[in-house]
Amino acid sequence: MKAITNYGQQLYKRIHSLARALKLSLKHLLAANQRRLPVGIANKAYFNSTKGLVTLQYPHEQLPVPDQGRYKLHNAIEDCIVCDKCVKVCPVNCIEIEAVRSPTLIGKTSNGKPKRIYPAKFDIDMAKCCFCGLCTTVCPTKCLTMTPEYDFSVFNFAEHNVSFSEMTPEEIKQKKQVWQDHVQQKSKATPARQ
Repeated sequence: MKAITNYGQQLYKRIHSLARALKLSLKHLLAANQRRLPVGIANKAYFNSTKGLVTLQYPHEQLPVPDQGRYKLHNAIEDCIVCDKCVKVCPVNCIEIEAVRSPTLIGKTSNGKPKRIYPAKFDIDMAKCCFCGLCTTVCPTKCLTMTPEYDFSVFNFAEHNVSFSEMTPEEIKQKKQVWQDHVQQKSKATPARQ
């Protein structure tokens, strides 16, 4: 008889607890008849909104991201002088560069630095990137930057390897040949030292 009474008390506690939880859930459900504005944590009004739906309709709605965040890398290849500093400082080796030298000046960057090297290959493997930002700090022309794009999920894993070089294989071959001809002419012009 004592066991039946104990069982009844336990059952009553559980039903009472369930009823309180359902009452609280129903209270929040009825109070959530409007949507909260999607504001970022940097906004002063972030903590003012305590009621309303908070679910975003992603990807149509997104929370604003901080300006100084570390997200997807981008290279303005027209400003790149192919100095190789980003490759050397990268802790996970996600940047691959192949440079082709030019015998003449090929142009200037937007901040006035001379360009003498063609970027035959400039690939960044975003799957390897740890978003540390070291490559952006050592870039002398500030062509390597981090964009505010934080969602770059893909179905094919190979799409994470982003190529920034605009040279075709024929152009690369031609520029390499021009450099080799220049080196040969220079070696013939300089007398051999004894």
